[in-house]
Amino acid sequence: MRKTKLQAANLEGNADDVEAAFYDALQSGDIDKLMACWADEDDIVCIHPGGPRVVGAMAIRATFEAMFANGSIRAWPERLRKIESVGSAVHHLVERVEVLTPGGPRNAWVVATNVYLKTAQGWRLVAHHASPGSSSETLEVADGPQVLH
Repeated sequence: MRKTKLQAANLEGNADDVEAAFYDALQSGDIDKLMACWADEDDIVCIHPGGPRVVGAMAIRATFEAMFANGSIRAWPERLRKIESVGSAVHHLVERVEVLTPGGPRNAWVVATNVYLKTAQGWRLVAHHASPGSSSETLEVADGPQVLH
């Protein structure tokens, strides 16, 4: 049996699987695989670091096609924090992005939020919001656990 692009991207699993497929598509510069991660909804939204709100699949595709024109995006999700329910998942993470500089490759950091919904097609991305981090690893500010005994 021949695998479809969706099966190859492992989009039949959970939000974690779709997220892995999304970052794999970024790293390979595969626009079709990347867009397969997104829900088939009019109001899906993507905000790239320092950019405007981009709404709709065609507009989102155009922004990624423009980025892929310069090559793939070498980004890895790290420091994942999740809030999950039966039909939705919110992933907060730090993206480690490899940037080519005159001195060679360097890491830059982006703070991102990915929102997934369980749709008729399975789990799909409905929002990706990325904000500029810093040239050094972004530190996290967090409260300690609030557990009462």
